[in-house]
Amino acid sequence: MKHTYNTGIIGNCSFLAHVAIDTNIEWLCWPMFDSSFVFGELLDKENGGTFRITPKEEILETRQEYIENTNVITTTVTTKDGKYQVVDFCPRHKNTDQYSKPLMLMRKIEVLEGTPQIKITLTPKGEYGKVSADPVVTKSGIRFTGLAAAVELATNINGNNIINNSYFALNETKYLALTWGTPIKDHIEEYTETELQKTIQYWKNWVFHMAFSNFQQERIIRSALVLKLHQFEETGAVIAASTTSLPEAPGSGRNWDYRYCWMRDTYYTLNAFNNIGHYEELEMYFHYIQSIIPKDDGRYQPLYSLSGNRSLVEQIIDLPGYLGNQPVRVGNQAYEHIQNDVYGQILVTLLPLYIDNRLSIHENPESLKLVNRLLDKIETTMDEPDAGLWEFRDFAQQHCYTFLFHWAGSSAAIKIAEIRNNKSLLERATQLRDAAAKNIEACYNEELGAYANAIGSKHLDASSLQLILMGYLDENSDRAKNHLLALEKSLMTKEGLFYRYKHADDFGTPETTFLICAFWHVETLAAVGRIEEAISQFKKIAAYENHMGLLSEDVDAKTGSQWGNFPQAYSHVGLLNAASRITKKLDTPNFL
Repeated sequence: MKHTYNTGIIGNCSFLAHVAIDTNIEWLCWPMFDSSFVFGELLDKENGGTFRITPKEEILETRQEYIENTNVITTTVTTKDGKYQVVDFCPRHKNTDQYSKPLMLMRKIEVLEGTPQIKITLTPKGEYGKVSADPVVTKSGIRFTGLAAAVELATNINGNNIINNSYFALNETKYLALTWGTPIKDHIEEYTETELQKTIQYWKNWVFHMAFSNFQQERIIRSALVLKLHQFEETGAVIAASTTSLPEAPGSGRNWDYRYCWMRDTYYTLNAFNNIGHYEELEMYFHYIQSIIPKDDGRYQPLYSLSGNRSLVEQIIDLPGYLGNQPVRVGNQAYEHIQNDVYGQILVTLLPLYIDNRLSIHENPESLKLVNRLLDKIETTMDEPDAGLWEFRDFAQQHCYTFLFHWAGSSAAIKIAEIRNNKSLLERATQLRDAAAKNIEACYNEELGAYANAIGSKHLDASSLQLILMGYLDENSDRAKNHLLALEKSLMTKEGLFYRYKHADDFGTPETTFLICAFWHVETLAAVGRIEEAISQFKKIAAYENHMGLLSEDVDAKTGSQWGNFPQAYSHVGLLNAASRITKKLDTPNFL
């Protein structure tokens, strides 16, 4: 049976919420992406907290979609006695010289036909379901106390109807605005309508200023909007996903907390933003990187909290888990890992800030200090085994991917040195680039006719597609084409999906494919000139989306099921970058 996630997401770059097709808010963490959930039925159906609009009569049809070019969701529910529409959004718009992005979830319920009867179930929770809130009816709605902050509902619905979970006739438009902290006191109808129109206009304007071609335009726009929601604007951090512990495969134990900022993921994400012409996100991330303080030995971690905190202690909490999949983890032990690709990742991420005259870093004389600090770590970790990008927990190797980003980071530093006319930096970066290239070549396996995942290994890894995409291998060379063929033979399924690798790791042999790897493959096909295949594969892979156009982390090749944390920023990044590579290669619109 095919499994797909039944939610869309809304947000405003302060928080993010999952809206299920039955109108329930399945997941919402306040006050930050990595805080405890307030609504978490995704992981606990009994005690996870609920915000659901339920009709009294049987549901005949439910249809959910985004208002075009926005992050505003409409859910239309048809019952035996009528039809109504729920509009869900998180306010975001320009307010003087800043963006208004309050911790506020707004819901508009509009009757379309008949007089359906509905009820509102609202039970916010704290401390991952351990704490229930106490409701008190107020003049403007309901105040919930007992949580880390007051949660307030402003509404034109009788508060006692909500507390008593009783049905009422929907004979006029109803409004609900749930806030963490500062409440709305008056004029909920007018306020909601104004915020809705401003929010719609903001997102449409954001999309209007994107740069993209006609190729798969609808999917490109949706992926860009998804990525934007994953940036925590207060600090500039970009999270991998808004969820925790959605399993990579049922019963696998591969249940991780992805609500943090990975240096590696952010490179690919900001490359995607660069491809669609949104540079503000790049500058915000640069400020985030600048604020991170490395450890005493100068090391950077693979991931950090939204505020740049280093400690992300992993804990297992007592929750039933998604569809009964345990453990449920909060925090991520990978923050303790040695993953040495991070230094090159940061350098290539920041490169556009040094070479694009439109961006302000040119005015910052201190900016080269960060470049030299990163090169210091590339030099000292050049031959050190690490956990690699897939974050193996129980063993370390000299990974080809790590060497590639030593090479790419050093190459980025060379470009920066040339722009700044800094001869000493140029000489140092060139030496490190050459040393990294030597280690990459040590990974080449004559028997395989391809680059193995690590020195001395015979295993192939989809991450080595990046040897072509990052420009280490000439895309027109026989070595690049043969390397690609070897990876296809070993890791690609007949559906065009891609495994990260097939050898056993800490948790056994991987069961599901990884969507970002499939998009890397599409991108590589375009790079080596197999453009028609690239377009065909792109359409196949993108079709593994849910009803809202959202992509998961993993896909079961046998059933087409979505698994892993959802939606996965990494997967939408892969779509955007693959689409960009294809459009750059197209010589004719006939393929579009």
